[in-house]
Amino acid sequence: MADEIVNRVANSKLVTFDLEDFYPEGPRIELDIAQWLWEGIVLREKDFRESLEMLDTTPYHNAYVALNCSTDAIIPGWAYTLVALKLAPVVKKVVVGSLETLETILFTELLTTMDVSEFKDLPVIVKGCAHKPIPPNAYALLAQKLQPYAKSILYGEACSSVPLFKKK
Repeated sequence: MADEIVNRVANSKLVTFDLEDFYPEGPRIELDIAQWLWEGIVLREKDFRESLEMLDTTPYHNAYVALNCSTDAIIPGWAYTLVALKLAPVVKKVVVGSLETLETILFTELLTTMDVSEFKDLPVIVKGCAHKPIPPNAYALLAQKLQPYAKSILYGEACSSVPLFKKK
């Protein structure tokens, strides 16, 4: 059969690594502490503590929380720590920063502990299109983690990948 179509991708040893498969499940919530500042710019300790005491933590149950301040206020480090401690019993994780910072930290923790030795001497394609907010740092960290093991690292899809690394 000279006209038979052969799927070379399916027959290759190419392994696809999709970071979405490791996406930590749970809601992401951004908590802006500007709401507890006097005129949105001054942190008055007594008022701040009182506002925090009244915070209903129910919406944050099992969520990932990104603490930040949307104004140009100078926030002392203890203030973010105080909020984090208030939320700690009910949340999965609290970080200070944006939602992108939160995702970056989650993937950094995940990839730091991940064993990728199973990809030894295999061509690996890191899937590039994601429906979830995978931070750019996650791709860079993953590539660095795979480099000592993988025969090659590509980015994208099998039909249109970009070569990133090949062992010599």
